[in-house]
Amino acid sequence: MINIAIDGPAGAGKSSIAKAAAKKTGFIYVDTGALYRAAALYYIENKLDKNGLIEKLPEISVELKYENGEQQVFLNGRNVSGDIRTPEVSMGASEVSAIPEVRDFLFGLQKKIARENDIIMDGRDIGTVVLPDADLKIYLTASAEERANRRFKEMTDKSVSYEQVLEGIKKRDFNDMNRKTSPLKKADDAVLLDTTEMTIDEVIDTLTGMIEKVKAK
Repeated sequence: MINIAIDGPAGAGKSSIAKAAAKKTGFIYVDTGALYRAAALYYIENKLDKNGLIEKLPEISVELKYENGEQQVFLNGRNVSGDIRTPEVSMGASEVSAIPEVRDFLFGLQKKIARENDIIMDGRDIGTVVLPDADLKIYLTASAEERANRRFKEMTDKSVSYEQVLEGIKKRDFNDMNRKTSPLKKADDAVLLDTTEMTIDEVIDTLTGMIEKVKAK
């Protein structure tokens, strides 16, 4: 099996780029952020604190299913693919991903998927922790300002200003890079791909080219 690991900060476009590259190369795309978002949704909906979430982990079932080539996320049998994409859940995911017990809980699922499929997996610690032996590691990033600009353009709720989006990006970066458990960082053997000055098509073509070279080996 061929495993591709993509790490990088919030708003770098990891999910959309990895998803497009997976379609082009015939790989399965695994959005690990969606797993943490599902745990965060459970945490928020049940009004839990950290210890409460840890106690409830045995009662949580998170599954990734693929329907018409699209990843769907199920939380205890319920499709939450749309529910996990709110700003509140995004910040909640940053909180719960810092809890070692939550990371351990989801770690096994991520490893199992990678063992059984040719995959492109993106997240914060894929190349450093989850798939340290990945065939190709990419650290995908862009300036905080550019990431905030892209995210702001995608938002339908314009009651939030660009400045607030930028502040949220910077806060998320700080949290992800400074947490004690599996902080966000570039793996020593990862390829740095800075997309600040690139179009999404240029990034997808670059990534696809890298993957095709790995497949050809």
